[in-house]
Amino acid sequence: MESHNVERIESQNQIPQSEEPSKGTSFFRTCLNGVNALSGVGILSVPYALSEGGWLSLIILFLVAILCCYTGLLLQKCMSASQAINTYADIGQFAFGKKGRIIISTFMYLELYLVAIEFLILEGDNLQKLFPNANIHIGDLKIGGKETFVMLAALIILPTTWLRSLGLLAYVSLGGVLAFILLVCVVFWIGAVDGVGFQEKGILWKWSGLATAISMFTFCYCGHAVFPTLCNSMKDKSQFLKVLLLCFILSTITYGSMAIIGYLMYGQNLLSQVTLNLPTGKVSSKIAIYTAIINPITKYALIVSPIVTAIEDTFPCRKNKPMSYFIRTVLVISTVVVALVVPFFEYVMTFIGAFTGISLSILFPCICYLKIRKPFSRSVGIEVIFIGVIIVLGSFVAIYGTYVSLKNIISHVQQK
Repeated sequence: MESHNVERIESQNQIPQSEEPSKGTSFFRTCLNGVNALSGVGILSVPYALSEGGWLSLIILFLVAILCCYTGLLLQKCMSASQAINTYADIGQFAFGKKGRIIISTFMYLELYLVAIEFLILEGDNLQKLFPNANIHIGDLKIGGKETFVMLAALIILPTTWLRSLGLLAYVSLGGVLAFILLVCVVFWIGAVDGVGFQEKGILWKWSGLATAISMFTFCYCGHAVFPTLCNSMKDKSQFLKVLLLCFILSTITYGSMAIIGYLMYGQNLLSQVTLNLPTGKVSSKIAIYTAIINPITKYALIVSPIVTAIEDTFPCRKNKPMSYFIRTVLVISTVVVALVVPFFEYVMTFIGAFTGISLSILFPCICYLKIRKPFSRSVGIEVIFIGVIIVLGSFVAIYGTYVSLKNIISHVQQK
């Protein structure tokens, strides 16, 4: 794929700016876009992640946030090496040539594809929670409620993927920031007012679930793909460090609050998404579940758009509308098939966090920065040693977390 095509593809995954390019984006708007990039379905699973690691794993949540904020800063330092760098993949190309661009782009597309699958699994889980008896019988064939809702959600989402201009959907998706906060407030309300309470003590530490906890926490901070674009869009790029700090502080407060509230409410009985534990008879529970359901529907088309464009740009008939519709439809169908075969929300999230999340958010920024900085030409400083430790530990967690998630996925698929 030609480099200019890749740049255009990647830019479609970025959050659009309303300001003129010559003026740049304000500090507040960049912060809003940054928080939106960090907010996602991970908010539903941080209580489960905490239950997997125990109370002390909250320290790991904070460490992951600090580490991902630091690697975001490393990406900015990489960008300062050349004015030609505008996207994450540009950094890969500047550091390692065309191979660097291809590797980073591949990981980005894979992560987007897997997140799209997560959206469908989430839809099936939460709709089945609301309508537990919704099964379909076709002759002797019985289709379960979860499978039915996965396919129904895909049918609703499909027309949005046919849109070529995603600007409107992009602005609608900014409502994800409000949904992010609303979910925490509603879950707290259910515990404090609707009678669930905060009686669970939980456990202090759980070694066996540590890999799952770290991978899920990392998933929550997978926003590095948009950081270069956010930095370039700013009116005053020197304030990007402040933007990073503010975005990570706000996101961590929200994630940490949800983790603590959910764990105090349900302890070791937590399911993969805290909404699946909520009592469906309460109005507040329905608000939380519907919020969790609607948000992915608005974001699905944005998530798969870069993948669609990458596929279309590899064919000479990419301007043919019927072919474009066909490609988009096949892509949606493929995510449905995977969601039906591997309907395990927590294990898919763990795989994303361990494999693509740690790679894109921790390893690649460090590796690219070391290559661009060329630190070994004269001396090895403290920063280089620190980054080297991050790479070693990050690689270990990525390998082990990926192994654990794949092992769980294969085991549960075989039991189906």
